[in-house]
Amino acid sequence: MDTLALSRLQFAATAMFHFLFVPLTLGLAWLVAWFETRYARSGDGRYLSMARFWGKLFLINFALGVVTGITLEFQLGMNWAEYSKYTGDVFGAPLAIEGLAAFFLESTFIGVWIFGWDRLSAKAHAAVMWIVAFAANMSALWILLANGWMQHPVGYILRNGRAEMTDFRALLLNPYGWIEFFHTVFAGWIVAGFFVMGVSAWHLLRKNQEDLFERSLGAGAVFALAGSLLVAGVGDMSAVNAAKTQPAKFAAMEAVWETRPAAPYTLLAFPSPKDERNAFEALKIPYGLSLMAFHSPGAEVKGLKAFPPQDRPPVLPVFLGFRIMVSLGLFFILLSGAAVLLRRKNLLAEYPLFLKVIFFSLPLPYIAVQLGWVVTELGRQPWAVYGLMRTAEGVSKTVTPAQVWLSLGGFTLLYSAIGAIDFWLLAKYARKGMEA
Repeated sequence: MDTLALSRLQFAATAMFHFLFVPLTLGLAWLVAWFETRYARSGDGRYLSMARFWGKLFLINFALGVVTGITLEFQLGMNWAEYSKYTGDVFGAPLAIEGLAAFFLESTFIGVWIFGWDRLSAKAHAAVMWIVAFAANMSALWILLANGWMQHPVGYILRNGRAEMTDFRALLLNPYGWIEFFHTVFAGWIVAGFFVMGVSAWHLLRKNQEDLFERSLGAGAVFALAGSLLVAGVGDMSAVNAAKTQPAKFAAMEAVWETRPAAPYTLLAFPSPKDERNAFEALKIPYGLSLMAFHSPGAEVKGLKAFPPQDRPPVLPVFLGFRIMVSLGLFFILLSGAAVLLRRKNLLAEYPLFLKVIFFSLPLPYIAVQLGWVVTELGRQPWAVYGLMRTAEGVSKTVTPAQVWLSLGGFTLLYSAIGAIDFWLLAKYARKGMEA
């Protein structure tokens, strides 16, 4: 493998590992803030126990997420120096704001939250957690605005052999970045909701603190259901946006090879990129794809053959990733909706099999969000900045394959250890249950 392939593999591995922690941080912060607010308003000690328990798991996840995120920015300068030189004037601005404003705000108030239990009033302490949740999501916003510029570059000119920002407002209001932001945030709600549901189901199956964990499971189910429905809505916007701004990505997502108006939606298909066709197709919905892509039954949908082979994304992983992600999204709606209904009727304890399904479904939102980023990033290839700079042009010229192999091996060992520590800590404190 050459430097380009190894650098792509390293960045993909570290980014995907980092994103194991991010969605839970984004979602669980809001739930902890909600539990603590319920305590501050009612004085009910049960909500204090819930806030402390889920807050401890939030802190474990946040701390390890920070460690894994730092290495990504170093890679931009080390493995992707040419990309950084070419786009740094634009791409660096939102990253700098994220670090200097949102992340510092989040980190500072997390410290206040940790050490302020006996120093602040209940209402003030709850307010601190709301600030933490807001800052965590603002941190995600700036990072996703940077990524949105890579997907759909705006507000720049090419001068002196590099991209230079001319309109910060255009970058700030880039629709691609905002759609990515809401899609990511609501996906974080699903991850956090299923995390709370899964841990609570484990305790309910063992008859541990049933009142507290039934309340937790109910709150997690409402949160997961809201996130699932909102993701479905934003997902439709994302598909429309991809069809408009990245038609090759959309064609790969749906395995469309021929350009045609009034395109049908194929429910069952399997692409054969070598033959530039689908090896299998069944159950077509007339006009479905045109309606999905442009909200017009007669709209023309571009096929992959409209693009040169070197400008097409890898079809099979993009297609399968998108189909599996959508299928999981439908499952999340059904499962969280059923959990909300059973909780309201106080019937959760009567269905242990359902609790087991919830528990074993805990990893599925993590898989779904990883697949979402596979579709987003692989679907943009072969471009580092869509239509502006190819990925092959962004890799560092002075880095050797041996150096990348060495760093990749080091990251693999380090992240394996971090992952094991995170799983062990989360499992240890999750099993302990809540303090009275």
